[in-house]
Amino acid sequence: MNDVMAPDAADSPSLIRLEHHAGGIAVLRFGVSAHRETVLTDALVEALIERIAVIRADRDIRGLVLISGRPDTFMAGVDIASLDGFTDALAAEQWGRRVQAGLAGLAALSIPVVAAIEGTCMGSGLELALVCDGRVAADTPATRFAMPQVKLGLVPAAGGTQRLPRLVGIGDSLDLMLTGRTLSPVQAQTMGLIDARVSADQLLDTALARARQQHKRDLLERRSWYRQLQTRVSRGRAGLAEFALEDNGPGRHVLFDQARTRTRARLGGHYPAAARLIDVVEIGYERGTHAGLMAEAKAFGELVTGEVSHALRHLHHAGQTLKKANFRTGNAKPHTVTRLGVLGAGLMGTGIASISLDWTAAAVQLKDVDSERLARGRARIEAELARRVDRGALAADQRDARLARLVTTLSDADLAGCDVIIEAVFEDLALKQQMLAVCEAAADTAGRGDQIFASNTSALPISDIAARAARPENVVGMHYFSPVDKMSLLEIIATEQTSRKTLSTAVSLGRAQGKTVIVVRDAPGFYTTRVLSPYLNEAARLLGEGAGVRAIDDALTKAGFPVGPLALLDEVGVDVGVKVGPILEAAFGPRMAVPAPAARLVEAGFLGRKSGAGFYDYQSAKKHGQRPVNARLEAVLAPSVHKGGAYPGAQDIVDRATMAFVNEAAHCLSEGVIADPLQGDIGAVLGLGFLPFTGGPFRYVDRLGIDHVVETLWMLADLHGARFTPAPVLQAMAAARAPRRRRFYG
Repeated sequence: MNDVMAPDAADSPSLIRLEHHAGGIAVLRFGVSAHRETVLTDALVEALIERIAVIRADRDIRGLVLISGRPDTFMAGVDIASLDGFTDALAAEQWGRRVQAGLAGLAALSIPVVAAIEGTCMGSGLELALVCDGRVAADTPATRFAMPQVKLGLVPAAGGTQRLPRLVGIGDSLDLMLTGRTLSPVQAQTMGLIDARVSADQLLDTALARARQQHKRDLLERRSWYRQLQTRVSRGRAGLAEFALEDNGPGRHVLFDQARTRTRARLGGHYPAAARLIDVVEIGYERGTHAGLMAEAKAFGELVTGEVSHALRHLHHAGQTLKKANFRTGNAKPHTVTRLGVLGAGLMGTGIASISLDWTAAAVQLKDVDSERLARGRARIEAELARRVDRGALAADQRDARLARLVTTLSDADLAGCDVIIEAVFEDLALKQQMLAVCEAAADTAGRGDQIFASNTSALPISDIAARAARPENVVGMHYFSPVDKMSLLEIIATEQTSRKTLSTAVSLGRAQGKTVIVVRDAPGFYTTRVLSPYLNEAARLLGEGAGVRAIDDALTKAGFPVGPLALLDEVGVDVGVKVGPILEAAFGPRMAVPAPAARLVEAGFLGRKSGAGFYDYQSAKKHGQRPVNARLEAVLAPSVHKGGAYPGAQDIVDRATMAFVNEAAHCLSEGVIADPLQGDIGAVLGLGFLPFTGGPFRYVDRLGIDHVVETLWMLADLHGARFTPAPVLQAMAAARAPRRRRFYG
């Protein structure tokens, strides 16, 4: 154990503290008490600069260790709320240069500096670690590495665009920065991002020992080519090929061009930060690291004051707000969920079971009536866990611990002890009512009158499912999105009878599963299915007017939707959309009627991917990387396609489909299905992929201006019918005189 001298009395223990350890090694322990996690603030940067000056003047200090005062977070990144204060690009650029200079002071020290990392190390936190000469990480589930700035429409601003490529290589660094993906300690070490992994209780001692032996290694002064070569050798021929490309000008040109091509194909030019990031990295290689740092700061300044970054930060703030919202549950405390039941071992059921094993400590009871389907479900969970172990994202003992909490059963009696049961059976009202009756009967045998039943339905009213329930106050909707492990939204539906405790438990469980939760009022289609339906219906109508399948999907993906509406219908199942249609039409009238083209596909047996063909052909090979359009579609649709006249163009397609979506979202707000625009934006973006770079449908209205939106809707109503009549809330906003009442957000 190391002897520790008292910290400098001038240090603020809540901000940064300098400790002196045996052998001339100092420790800088930092943290910001006003934040839930340690984040980079102006005050922390200034405190760091002051401490660096003290360390530089102290000749007795022979090495330095950086460590967080919080075991769950090394540093989570910059204080995002502070970025909203930037209105001038030049001022933001100058701020970036100050942060660069502040962190670079560590690299300029003549003594070795080692980062001891435990918990979240992301964004500027990782940039801080990159300034150090060495990095040691605690091998814990909480320790994660990422450069996610692009998700906020930004580039790294503290030298990360220059240091990261010189540590792990251009290809890997661009992948990390352009995707924002997260690495485990095993993956980080394999990539060469960290030097060692140790247990949490050995972290500080290991870092102190390395600080006594560590050589200086400034990534901006000397290329760590030998280190990169070692890492590439460990990956075999592919790794050596990467290194060969990066070590010469023409090879690097190829790498950067490939990155630009892939990025354009993936993002469609709607996210300027991605293109700027590639440019900044290339400038650093072609014109030197100083030029690269200047380009980084300039790009940050221009992006942080731009519309896209504002929209993406709006979504971030909305997500943070929803993490704390009580959703009208009052002081009701949630049940502690120690045992969770999941009904149905299909894709949805196994997905729900899998995330529950990953994110919660609950035992999971997976039930089905078919033993083969149950076995396939368990095998699917086991295979996914094995895949994550193989790629270093999960330790073998963590996999074993998860599987030990999974029990599969065919018996209804085994459901008796569950605190919450989530049904994920077929979308059939009678079947879901039957499942509820079975669960209530099993709970009665165990005296569990408090057992909660949650239905994973996308459209059936929860009040209908609970109509025959003995305890309707214990029934709630929990609408997950497919694939469950990748889609971060959970839509919770409360009926008039759902108790506050039930709602509180559902919200708590959803958050524990790693989901962003919105709570909506029970109504046909809830929020997400309801706003999606007019969008999909409009695409089918456009098809009936002669627009091609590819033309419709291409127009909307180029506009920024992640997938075209017709391709989406194929994935969901054309029959599912047609089945939901009458439910919504009965509730909301002709604007929700299913167009003839979709109904004709169902009659012909073209149900989408699951039947081998829908709007697209899933049995034939792709051509030029694209799924071929169903060649038999023309004959099926011929009776419902209007003849003559001009076909709808790309802009018509985008305007009609997008405005149908936006207008229905406004109807939901008018009717109280959603309580506020914030939940509407998060639900539309995270659940349905609505143009993330706009911030969601309600912020999209603010961006375009209420007058423009309402005028466009009235024009579309004149041309195409009353379904485009502006929602009441939009008409009221357009008529308002006060500027604040003409926007959803101030």
